[in-house]
Amino acid sequence: MTELDNIIHQPLRLRIMSALVVLEPAEQMDFIFLRNLLKATDGNLGSHLAKLEENSYIKTEKTFIARKPRTFISATDKGRDAFNNHVAALRQIIKDTNK
Repeated sequence: MTELDNIIHQPLRLRIMSALVVLEPAEQMDFIFLRNLLKATDGNLGSHLAKLEENSYIKTEKTFIARKPRTFISATDKGRDAFNNHVAALRQIIKDTNK
């Protein structure tokens, strides 16, 4: 049986990964858009993104647009695999509970 992923299992990180894995592999999501989508604060979102990035589940790209700093985030292949395995583990728990 696939195990739950403790990195992804935290509720905000699970929501972050859910938002990112629906994108095409080459697509990115803007930090501000993600923050607003998840109704998170800058600091809270930033700290959870750092945890995901240190585990290579996401990749961030920092750039400037009209001299303003912007951060774009995407899920890595490792992150997509981890998310899919986590979801499979959740489904197995649900299936086992409904026996």
